[in-house]
Amino acid sequence: MATYDDSIDIAVDGERIAGTIVTPDTRMPGVLFVHGWGGSQEQYLARAREVAALGCVCLTFDLRGHAQTRPQQETVTRENNLHDVLAAYDVLARHREVDASAIAVVGSSYGGYLAAILTTLRPVKWLALRVPALYMDNGWELPKRQLHKEQDLESYRRNLVPAETNRALRACAAFKGDVLLIESENDDTVPHEAICSYRDACVQAHSLTYRVIEGADHGLSEQRWQRSYTALLMGWMTEMVLGARQGSEPTQAATMPGSAVPEAPPQAG
Repeated sequence: MATYDDSIDIAVDGERIAGTIVTPDTRMPGVLFVHGWGGSQEQYLARAREVAALGCVCLTFDLRGHAQTRPQQETVTRENNLHDVLAAYDVLARHREVDASAIAVVGSSYGGYLAAILTTLRPVKWLALRVPALYMDNGWELPKRQLHKEQDLESYRRNLVPAETNRALRACAAFKGDVLLIESENDDTVPHEAICSYRDACVQAHSLTYRVIEGADHGLSEQRWQRSYTALLMGWMTEMVLGARQGSEPTQAATMPGSAVPEAPPQAG
C-alpha cells in the first residue's frame, strides 16, 4: 500500500525534535462528470454512484443554462460553460480526499467537447468522451444556441476535421493520458466522421479505447443503450483505477463495436 510522509516537530522539555508520521495514502481518484446540452447532473448521479464504489470521489454539476439556471440558455456562451467546468474541476481537485494527480473527466456531447478543452487548462489523467460534439472555433463568445444558426454544423461534422484547425481537437492531440471514446452507431447529431476526427487527433494518448454502441442514437433513448454505455464506462474506469493502484499499464484497446450501459442528454449537442 502506498504511504504518505508528514514531517512534524515534537515538543519536549522546552525543545523541539523532528519526527515523521507515516500513514496510508488514502487519497482517491477524482471523477468529474460533464453533461450535454439540454441535460443536467440528474442524468449522471446513478452512474457517478457506481464509479464512486470503485473508490473514487465523483462530482456532478449543472452547466449554466440548465436546470435551475435554464433561463440563461438563450445567452450562455461556450466561454461561460467552460468557466463552469473549470470551477467544478477546481472544487473536486481541492477536496481533501482527492488525489489531484489522478482526475478523470467524463463528458458527453457538448460536455465532451468542453471536457476535451479542459485538458489544456487543468491536469487530467483519464478522459472519457461519449459522442463528443464539434464546433467551429469562430464565434466563441456567441450564445451557444446561436451557433446552430451561424455555423453549418451538420456539414462541418460530416467531414474529417484536421486537429490543428479546431480547439477541442488540438487539445486531444496534445493529451497524453488515457482516452475512452464512445460512438453511437445511428447518431444524426454527432456522426461517424466527427468521432473519427476525435479518434485521429489522439495521437499522443497513452492508450485509446474506442467503442461503438450498436444501433444507438445520440441521446441513448432506449434503456438497453443506456445500460451499454454504463457498462463500457464502468469497465474502462475499473481498468484505469485498479490498474493505477496496482501500478500496471493499460493496454491499447482494439477498435471494435460494443453493446454497453447509462447516460444521455435529451437534446442535441
